[in-house]
Amino acid sequence: MATAMAATAAERAVLEASLRFTLPCSGTGTEGPAKQENFILGSCSTDQVKGVLTLQGDALSQADVNLKIPRNNQLLHFAFREDKQWKLQQIQDARNHVSQAIYLLANRDESYQFRTGAEVLKLMDAVMLQLTRARNRLTTPATLTLPEIAASGLTRMFAPALPSDLLVNVYINLNKLCLTVYQLHALQPNSTKNFRPAGGAVLHSPGAMFEWGSQRLEVSHVHKVECVIPWLNDALVFFTVSLQLCQQLKDKISVFSSYWSYRPF
Repeated sequence: MATAMAATAAERAVLEASLRFTLPCSGTGTEGPAKQENFILGSCSTDQVKGVLTLQGDALSQADVNLKIPRNNQLLHFAFREDKQWKLQQIQDARNHVSQAIYLLANRDESYQFRTGAEVLKLMDAVMLQLTRARNRLTTPATLTLPEIAASGLTRMFAPALPSDLLVNVYINLNKLCLTVYQLHALQPNSTKNFRPAGGAVLHSPGAMFEWGSQRLEVSHVHKVECVIPWLNDALVFFTVSLQLCQQLKDKISVFSSYWSYRPF
């Protein structure tokens, strides 16, 4: 009975986490396009980048960004083309892992009785693996090289087109939606700088170098702005609660298994 109650509690926590990934619809009670949510980008250290990102489910449907160039105070404005959306793979992957965890928990008849503790442990291990993968997709952004960012389809999302000396990257970090703008300058062929291509990173620093086409480029300025997505914060909390409940259930099973395995002489 205790095992069944603990399993039910774990399942409820996973379901609560999954609800944070349910795409809210524009209508009421009907299926349709996911509701659009606007998030204002900001940074406590600089006002050189300002903008608004519009999240629609797991995709950015709109982006409106202003960039002030430090050297001449030039103001650049760029926005998504109207026919484009940018899929946030981290959110999509996290949702898929949560769905798989729910499938593992719910894929049995309500009257089903677990036969052994080992059977429950195996189920909890499988569920915890999916929950951990879901959480990691939000807490661990991909490390990308600068050429990978330059080749990304994100650079072709904007109208007017991004200047050749700008790179943009968007990613999820914990409960935040982050936008990074890299300003570049070309290294002259006769430059005395020792060219060292930068490896993969979540956030590249000024001075990072890379080769793109026939040019050698260096990052001169980095601007990062971000905004909190409340429902991602809720999802992370429920991931933690779900994993704790699964672990508690495993601990109880282990204790009972040890008790029944003990045979005094």
